[in-house]
Amino acid sequence: MLTDVETKSVSPVFVGRSTELATLRTALTRATTDPQALLIGGEAGVGKTRLVEEFAAAARRRGAVVAPGGCVEIGADGLPFAPFSTALRRLRRELPDQFAAAASGQEEELARLLPELGAAAAREARRDEQGMARLFELTARLLERVAAEQTVVLVLEDLHWADASTRHLLAYLFRTLRTGRLVVLATYRSDDIHRRHPLRPLLAELDRLRTVQRVELGRFNREEVHRQIAGILAREPEPDRVDDIFERSDGNAFFVEELAVAADEGCCTGLTDSLRDLLLVRVEGLPESAQRVARIVAEGGSTVEDRLLAAVARLSEDDLIEALRAGVNASILAPAPDRDGYRFRHSLVREAVSDDLLPGERSRLNRRYAEALEADPTLVPADERVTRLASYWYHAHDAAKALPAVLDASVEARRRHAYSEQLRLLERAMELWDVVPETVRATLRPVDYAEVYPPCGCTPEQAPLRYLDLMAEAAVAGRLCGERERSMKITKRALRLLDEEPDPLRAAWFWVQRSRLTQSLARGDGWAELGTAQELVRGLPPSEVHAEVLASAASWSMLHEPGPEAMAAAERAVEYARMVGCHDIELNARLTLGGLMVDAGDIDTGLAEMYDVKERATELGVDMVVGRAHVNLPSVLEGVGRSEEAAGLLRDGVDVTRRLGLLDSEGWVWGNLAESLHSLGRWDEAARAAHHAQRSEHSAKPRAGGSMRLAYLAYDRGDMAEAARRLAEARTFFGTHDPMPQ
Repeated sequence: MLTDVETKSVSPVFVGRSTELATLRTALTRATTDPQALLIGGEAGVGKTRLVEEFAAAARRRGAVVAPGGCVEIGADGLPFAPFSTALRRLRRELPDQFAAAASGQEEELARLLPELGAAAAREARRDEQGMARLFELTARLLERVAAEQTVVLVLEDLHWADASTRHLLAYLFRTLRTGRLVVLATYRSDDIHRRHPLRPLLAELDRLRTVQRVELGRFNREEVHRQIAGILAREPEPDRVDDIFERSDGNAFFVEELAVAADEGCCTGLTDSLRDLLLVRVEGLPESAQRVARIVAEGGSTVEDRLLAAVARLSEDDLIEALRAGVNASILAPAPDRDGYRFRHSLVREAVSDDLLPGERSRLNRRYAEALEADPTLVPADERVTRLASYWYHAHDAAKALPAVLDASVEARRRHAYSEQLRLLERAMELWDVVPETVRATLRPVDYAEVYPPCGCTPEQAPLRYLDLMAEAAVAGRLCGERERSMKITKRALRLLDEEPDPLRAAWFWVQRSRLTQSLARGDGWAELGTAQELVRGLPPSEVHAEVLASAASWSMLHEPGPEAMAAAERAVEYARMVGCHDIELNARLTLGGLMVDAGDIDTGLAEMYDVKERATELGVDMVVGRAHVNLPSVLEGVGRSEEAAGLLRDGVDVTRRLGLLDSEGWVWGNLAESLHSLGRWDEAARAAHHAQRSEHSAKPRAGGSMRLAYLAYDRGDMAEAARRLAEARTFFGTHDPMPQ
C-alpha cells in the first residue's frame, strides 16, 4: 500500500565499503567451484544491511538467486529457524523446479523448516536423539542440490537475535557444505555480543574454521560522512555542518542519517547527544496517531502484519493509513519486504520506542495482540502463530493464558526439532506453574504436552499434567540440544521431589537420564545411577520404563562387563519390551543380546540376531537402531575375523547414517571402517576413513576412535612419535571417567 513512498534519510549514493564489497564479490566468483561462508559484523547502524543490499543487487546482475531471511525478535524470544524458513520460501519461489527435485522424498522432514512442503513427519522425535541432526543434514543436501547448477546467495541477517536452533543449523552448514554454487552470508550486531551472549561461542567456533571469512565493518571517516550527507541532501553540505555531524555521530552511518535530516529540518537546536533522545526525537515529531501506531508496531515484534496491526490499533482504515504514511514518510517505518506488513526502518529506533513504553502500556499492548490473534489465527503466518501467541500472553503477564500457550509453543518447537527453544519454553512453563490457578492446570493433559515420559499410572486422558512431566520433557530437551548442565540440574531437582513423593517408575526413569548425563559430562561411568534405577523397578510389573532400564543396563554391560549377567539383562529387556509393545526398546535390546551371544561364543546365532535386527529396524524406521546396527554388527564381524564382510557393511553404513543425519553413528562407522581396512592391509584407505571419523561435527568418542586407528597405523608404519601424538589425542577425547575396555 505504501511501497512507493520515498525515504529522505537514505543516501542514494553507496558510500565507502569498497574493500568489503570486493571481498563479497570475490566470494561470489569462488562459489562457482566451492561453497563460500561469510560473517559480517559491525555495531548497530554502521551499515551492514546497506552493504548486503548492494552486494545482493550485484549478485542478481550476475545471475545469482538471492534468498534473504532475517532472525525475528518477539520481545526476548526468537522464532525457531525463522531466517531459514524465510530464505527457503524465497528459494522455492525463485527456483520451483530445482527446489522440488532437491526436496523430493524428504518433504515431510523438511516441512519442519518450511511447513508448506506438507505435514511434518508423523513419527516424532521420541528417543530420536539425532532428529535435529537429520534435519540439518537434509537441509545441507537440499541447498547443495538446489545450487548444483545455479548460484545461490543465502542471506541470514541479525544473528544477534537468532534462536539456538538457527545458530546450530548455521554452524552445521558452515562446517559441512562441500558442493554447490552457494554463498552463505550472515550478519550480526557486534556491539550486542556481550561476554554472556549466546552468539559469542558460535563466533569463536567459526573463527577456527578456515572456510569462514569474517568481515568487520568500521565507522565512516570524515570524507565518507561528507559523501553520505551530500547524497542525503542532494547538495554539497557546509563544511561546518559536516564537522559537527561527524563529531556527534562518530562516523556511525545511521546516526549520520538521523543528524543530517534533523539538521536539515531545523531540529538541531536543543537536540541532545543522548542516543535514546537522538532516536526518539523524530518519532516525537510525528502526529499523535502516528506515534501511537509506532508504539504498537514496536511491541509487536520485528514485523507486524497489516491485518494484525489494524486489529490492535483499532483505528479506522483511513486513519491507520494516514498514520502509517506519516511514519513511512519520516523514514521511521517501512513496508516489510517479505509480507504485507510494516517494520521499523532501523531496529535501533524500534528498541528505543519499545523501551519508552510504560510497563502497564507494554502489557496492555501485548494483551491486545494476543486477543486479536486468538480471535483470528490467520492474522500471522501459520508457522509463527503458536510461538507469537505464547510470547504475547507471557508479556501480557496473564499466567492463566500464558501457560497453555507456552506449552503449545514447546510442542511445536519439539516437532521442529528446535530443542533449545523447547527447553526455554518449558522452563518458562515451570516458572508460571505455581502462579496459575489449579482449575487451569487441571485442564492440561500429558497426552497434549508430554511425549517422552509415559509412566503416570493411568491413561493420559485421565491424568492431569504434572510439574514432573514438564521436568521430564525439559531434561530430555536439554540433553538433545547439548545443554547437559541444565538438564542435569533439572534431573537432580526432579529426583529430590520424588524423594518427597515416592514414585518408583518416575524415579527410575529420571535415574536413567542421570546416568546418560553423567557419562556425557564425563563425571563417571553411569553405572551407579543405572544400579539405582534397577533397584527401583525390581519386583514391579513389566512396563516401558522397566524395559528401558534393563536395556540400558545390558548395553552398559556389553561394553564394560560382558558376561552372563549382561545377557540375562538383555533377555529380560527384550521380554519386557515385547510385553508392553515397545518396538524400539526391543530392537535395541536384541542388538545388544546378539553382540553378547557372539562374545560368549555362539557366533552364528548372535550374528543372525543382529542381521535380523538391522533389517527389522530399517523396515520399521527405527533410525537410532539402524544407525547402531551399522556400528555394532560390523564391529562384531571384525572381532571374529570377517573383515571383508564388515567393510562392505560399513560402506553401506556411511551412506545410511549420512542420509538419516545420524552424525555420531556416522563417526563410529568411519572409525570401524578404518579398523577393517587396516586389517585388510589397505592402510592408505584406512587413514582416509579415520580422518573422516575425526570431522568436527562428530562428538568426542567417535573422533577418539579415529585417533586410535591413526595411532595403530602410525605404529605399524614405525612412526613412534606420530603414534604417541595420536594416542594422546585419543585420550583427550575419551576422557578419564569411563575407562572402557577399548
